[in-house]
Amino acid sequence: MKFSAVIIFFAVCLPILTGCEKHKTLVEIGNEQQIMHIGNALEPPDIDPHVTTGLQEYHLQMNIFEGLVSKHPQTLEAVPGVADSWEISEDQTVYTFHIRDNAKWSDGDKLTAYDFEYSWKRVLQPEIGCEYTTDFFVIKNAEEYYKGEVKDFKDVGIKALDESYFQVTLKFPVPYFLLQMDNFAMYPVQKKTIEKFNAFKERGTRWTRAGNFVGNGAFVIKEWIPSVVFSVKKNPYYWDAANVKLNEINFYPYDNILLEERMFKAGQLHKTEYLPTEKTEKYKGSADYYQSPFYAIYYYLFNNKVKPFDDVRVRKALAYAVDRESLVKNVTKGGQTPAYHYTPDNPYGYTAKVNFSYDVQLAKKLLAEAGYPDGKGFPKIELTYNTHADHLKVALAIQQMWKNNLGIDITLRNLEWKVYLDARNSRDFQILRRANVADILDPSTFLLPMMTHDPMNDSEWGSKRYDELMELSKRAKTQEERFAYFQEADKILVDEMPMIPLYFYTTNNLVASNVKGYYKNILDYHPYKYVYLESTH
Repeated sequence: MKFSAVIIFFAVCLPILTGCEKHKTLVEIGNEQQIMHIGNALEPPDIDPHVTTGLQEYHLQMNIFEGLVSKHPQTLEAVPGVADSWEISEDQTVYTFHIRDNAKWSDGDKLTAYDFEYSWKRVLQPEIGCEYTTDFFVIKNAEEYYKGEVKDFKDVGIKALDESYFQVTLKFPVPYFLLQMDNFAMYPVQKKTIEKFNAFKERGTRWTRAGNFVGNGAFVIKEWIPSVVFSVKKNPYYWDAANVKLNEINFYPYDNILLEERMFKAGQLHKTEYLPTEKTEKYKGSADYYQSPFYAIYYYLFNNKVKPFDDVRVRKALAYAVDRESLVKNVTKGGQTPAYHYTPDNPYGYTAKVNFSYDVQLAKKLLAEAGYPDGKGFPKIELTYNTHADHLKVALAIQQMWKNNLGIDITLRNLEWKVYLDARNSRDFQILRRANVADILDPSTFLLPMMTHDPMNDSEWGSKRYDELMELSKRAKTQEERFAYFQEADKILVDEMPMIPLYFYTTNNLVASNVKGYYKNILDYHPYKYVYLESTH
């Protein structure tokens, strides 16, 4: 694999950097042939939709799988996916989806309602370790089946009525349920392929590799060379293939964002995943510069079971000692907003009322009360982050703020993505760089994962009242009532500070001006079935 990477570097990168060749660039060739080249930041550990959690994996998955319902990137509203229609009962608890007649897998086999029943049953196998199982717990008996309290899957509200109709029965009305169908954990997997690789209850099998893979999205895997390229081609069996204009997409796992920017500048990428902070001013005003608000938060997570972070005074002291205004102005420089609470503002009406502030004197007081006056006696602390130039810059800035404001020293621990995920999942950290990126426009996407036993809660923190509020929010009769529960939950997070909110994201990257069908939206949601390359000649 390393040898392949070296070959690609000398074949593609070296001529770019030396300027000694006059051949057409990848972008120019791609424009002629509808082949798009995209920077995707990281090598995905897997693309099995039932076991992954990362954004980079999702960028791939949304193109090679499709759920019952999708979102349109212009409006973010629900649009038909594998289901061409659906009916909802009067009490909003029974959803009946009609599977379109021309739905097929990428090997040409017919896709039916039974595929969804099988796939969702797989998600509810504890051995799979899906971190989004709680999204399914709104379904009748799904949680009970997952916990082994209900033995027969026939008693779960997930049923294929026949090949064409798939029915889901909820415990109570869920206002965002339709949009949740676009979450990767709800994508179908082909039973024939899963059984061939004994993957129904097993993670990490080779069913997702090129040559083995069968999906149902607008594209199918063409080639996957780890650490070099993840390549997909148009799926001729996709129900809407006639309207898919791109023939191929190549995703490159460039974790060096300076290299990614140089590749874009040299005509080797149509789109970057990131833009280096030091390059932001250079590109502002350019037709290729893409910036948009992003419904996501960047934060540091405490391991609340590890001393001294089992003491709320220490957690608050470190949170209050971070100058977020300076951080976004002088370090991130991309229009980010300082975060003084956890849940980002929602364009549909939710704004957390609770706030804390940058207060060095209060931080010092709390640290002294915890037994560490002026930082004396404070234990050695390690901040873990995944490899990324901007994560390092943020970590260095906060390391210095804590040194200057509190008199404490921390060390930085940089891990490659796969190793970082292992450390996160095994709780092998003291402070961990984290982000929460919404897949639907609802505050619950941030707040529900902080429930005590949620698989996504890596903090080792829990609150009985917080859990009660989340359960009450699920059964609220009105949006006003839901939001009131969310307000109290946000206040608990500020009062107990299991994490340090740092800033609310913006999307900052480069997208070639001839890339069309790529719409700005607050979820940074871009299924490539809508995208095409306009000729520059």
